[in-house]
Amino acid sequence: MLSGIIISLIIASWPSIEKFGFSFLWSKDWDIPAQEFGALVTIYGTVVTSLIALIIAVPVSFGIALFLTELSPNWLKRPLGIAIELLAAIPSIVYGMWGLFVFAPLFTTYFQEPIGNVLAGVPIIGELFADPALSIVILAADVILAIMIIPYIALVMRDVFEQTPVMMKESAYGIGCTTCEVIWHIVLPYTRNGLIGGVMLGLGRALGETMAVTFIFHARK
Repeated sequence: MLSGIIISLIIASWPSIEKFGFSFLWSKDWDIPAQEFGALVTIYGTVVTSLIALIIAVPVSFGIALFLTELSPNWLKRPLGIAIELLAAIPSIVYGMWGLFVFAPLFTTYFQEPIGNVLAGVPIIGELFADPALSIVILAADVILAIMIIPYIALVMRDVFEQTPVMMKESAYGIGCTTCEVIWHIVLPYTRNGLIGGVMLGLGRALGETMAVTFIFHARK
């Protein structure tokens, strides 16, 4: 299946490869009148934004999944799980409009300006806040992307955690293990591959998202 996807992508993109060559992937030129195009800036922005969103989303998703499977009271598990599933069903354009009209202004007033003043002199990090408009776009887009992918990662992690044999966990509790020890020594090793799959699903969602980021970008204008 993967081979078929790769072959179909190559066939569909062959006219572009013939015209611009593979240098299109690492060229920064973008001159419409001269018909010179490069995707490096776009690829770089997509990868960096997605990775930062993943750094934000994975710990939150992990905590949600653990709470639902190991710590939550029974009466709360179902409504909370349904709420997370509903978040996954919200269209990306809704997230984008909310980010543009609600989140970005609040983010600017209560986070970007105070934090920017504090970190302005810090090497590398301070450069992110050198251009207030650009920092709003990057950081707000990262947070919105993180919010969008949290339901997917959390639900996959929840389902994976639920596959851990109850006997293994009860045996660990029986020899005196705490909840944290059961999670660390039983649940995580047993579900490692599934957790990685959930993270990759979230990364794929973040890499493929355009509408929400496009809306956030308009906050700069």
